[in-house]
Amino acid sequence: MVYNRPWKSFPEQLELLKSRGMVVTDEAAALDYLQRVGYYRLSAYWYPFRKFEVVLDSNTGKLATKAVNEFQPGTQFVDAVHLYLFDKQLRLKAMDALERIEVALRVDIAHLLGKRSVFAHLDPDQLHPPFIRKKLRNGQTRFEQWKEKCQNLQRRSKEDFVKHYRAKHGEPFPIWVAVETWDFGAVSQFFAMMRVKGHQMA
Repeated sequence: MVYNRPWKSFPEQLELLKSRGMVVTDEAAALDYLQRVGYYRLSAYWYPFRKFEVVLDSNTGKLATKAVNEFQPGTQFVDAVHLYLFDKQLRLKAMDALERIEVALRVDIAHLLGKRSVFAHLDPDQLHPPFIRKKLRNGQTRFEQWKEKCQNLQRRSKEDFVKHYRAKHGEPFPIWVAVETWDFGAVSQFFAMMRVKGHQMA
């Protein structure tokens, strides 16, 4: 399928929205949002305000709803902006909450396993056997793949504390240093490999 929609200037984008029934009470502000946020990103927030019609899907033979290039009466540009700003704030708050959880999880992992062994993360005996011994398609165990990933993360880390520790002590890193180089995926994978409470040490 050939894409045939032409490039439009910001004023032309605004005129297009107005021609489709969108109410714009402050054109200068609307143009500013189009220039700073972008038509395509904002279109996700005015999509619910579009009119929909029921059509027969020629491929399936079933009825389906299809958005048309027209807005519901009374739809205002500022409504889409308010949704965008709300979504932005919600995502920032969610990211902040997830970061707090991730940081706390790193501390707990390092503190708990570091008490057992400085290099507990490199010792399969400190982890849960059924998880770490599971063979993957590439022939590696789950633990081997995880360890390789973490070593790559450590090598790529540009953090000052990593450079300092490597220069002063070399490798391997103790768990409380290593855990700070892991991404969230590595942290969650390691958490899944930890021993279940009550499981006896081998």
